[in-house]
Amino acid sequence: MINAGIFRQYDIRGVVGDDLTIEAAEGIGRGYAAILAERGITGAIAVGRDNRHSGASLRDALVKGLTDCGVDVVDIGVAPTPVLYWSLHHCGVVGGIQVTGSHNPPEFNGFKLSVGATSLHGDGIQRLYQLIPTAKNAAKPGTVRSVAVLDDYVADIAKHIGRIKRPLKVVVDCGNGVGALTAPSVCKALGVEASLLFAESDGNFPNHHPDPTVVENLQDLIREVRRTGAEVGIGFDGDADRIGIVDEAGNIIWGDYLLLLYARDVLERTGKGQSIIFDVKCSQALPDAIRKAGGEPLMWKTGHSLIKEKMKELHAPIAGEMSGHMFFTEGFYGHDDAVYAAARLMRILGDSGKRVDELLADVPRFVSTPELRVDCPDDRKFDIVKAAQVHFAAQREVIAVDGARILFGDGWGLIRASNTQPILVMRFEALTEARLAEIRSEVEGWLRIQGVES
Repeated sequence: MINAGIFRQYDIRGVVGDDLTIEAAEGIGRGYAAILAERGITGAIAVGRDNRHSGASLRDALVKGLTDCGVDVVDIGVAPTPVLYWSLHHCGVVGGIQVTGSHNPPEFNGFKLSVGATSLHGDGIQRLYQLIPTAKNAAKPGTVRSVAVLDDYVADIAKHIGRIKRPLKVVVDCGNGVGALTAPSVCKALGVEASLLFAESDGNFPNHHPDPTVVENLQDLIREVRRTGAEVGIGFDGDADRIGIVDEAGNIIWGDYLLLLYARDVLERTGKGQSIIFDVKCSQALPDAIRKAGGEPLMWKTGHSLIKEKMKELHAPIAGEMSGHMFFTEGFYGHDDAVYAAARLMRILGDSGKRVDELLADVPRFVSTPELRVDCPDDRKFDIVKAAQVHFAAQREVIAVDGARILFGDGWGLIRASNTQPILVMRFEALTEARLAEIRSEVEGWLRIQGVES
C-alpha cells in the first residue's frame, strides 16, 4: 500500500523507507506512464537524481515502473534538478522526473515531475496516484539510454550570460550538494575568480545542511567572504534550484531583495510595465520598489509549479520566492535554477560596476525575521492556517492567497502550511524592532492556544 500523504501539492516527498518506499517509487513510475497514456503522449522521458544515497535505489525502482509500462528513459544521471529541467528543452523528451529531496533533511527524498516542459502538480499529481493500481505492463518494455549533459548545460549558461565584463571575486558554497557538479565549471566559463566551499558532491552533507534559507547554514559562507574580501558570497541548496547570497560585509541578502536586483535589471533592459511575480513571504519593500522601477508586482502562492504556471499566464519575464527559487523566462527557459541565477547576478554586478550593497542602497530595510519553521503534523497544518484566516480577518485585513498574511498597518505576520514538510512557515516584518516583537507575540500567542509551540 502506497501512502497517499506523500503526493503533495507540487511534488512527491517523504521519509525514505517509511512513507517513501521502493514499492512507492516503482508505482510512481507506473502512474506517470499511465498519465502519459491517458493524455495520448508518446516518447522518451528524462530521469535524473540528486546525490542523496537513497537516490540510486529509488531511481532504479522508478525506471522499472516506467519501462515495464513501455516508456523509454533518457537517464541523465546524478545532476542538479535544474539540469533535469534544462534537459526537457535539449534531449528530445516528452517529460521528465527528478529524484530529489531538495532542501529537506537527509532522511527525505522525493520526485519532481514534468510533462512536456510543464510541472505536474496539484490535481495532476493526485491523478497519477489514482492511476497507479490500474497501470498495465506493456507488451514491449521501454528502453534506457544514458546521456551525459552536464558539459552542454554549462556551455549553454555561458552562451546565455557571456563573459563577465570586470574582474569579480566571489565565494561559492555548494554545501556538498549536486551544485558542486556544475557551479565551479560555470564560474570558470564566465571568467570569474571563485573561492569554493564544500564543492565535493556528498549526499551525507558532512559540513552543513544545504539550505540557504537557514541563517546557521550561511555562517561558513559569511566567514569566508569576510576572510577573502570577496565581493559576494553565493550558496545553493541540495539540488541547486535555490540560491542564497551574502554581500561583501557578510550581510545576508534574502530572496526578496535578490529578486529586486533581477527585476530592476530586466525592466531596465527589456521595458517597463511587465509583471514581476513574488510569493507571500516577501518584504513589502519588494512590491514598492518594483512599482518604482516601472513593473507590475503580483503576490502569488509559494511553490515552483504554481509560480511557473502564473508566469506563463502573465508572460512575466521573472519571478522569485523568499526561499531563493528564482525563475527566468527572459533569457532562459522559465524554470528555477540557482546556478543560472548566480551567473545572472554576476553579470549584473559586472555590467553595473557596483556591489550588491550599492545596488540596494536606496531600498528601505524593514525589520524582519527570516523564514521561521514550526513543527506541525501534516494532518493539522492546513486546518490551523484556515483557522488563522478566520480569526485574524475578524480584526485585520488578511491576504489569503497562500496561508494568512495578516496586515497590521505598520507591519505584517505570515502563517502558511509547507507543502513539502510537516511544518508551518512563519515570517514577520515591521518598522521597528519593538513593533516586530509585538506582532510576533500576538501571532505566536494565538498559535500556542492551538497547541503549536514556536
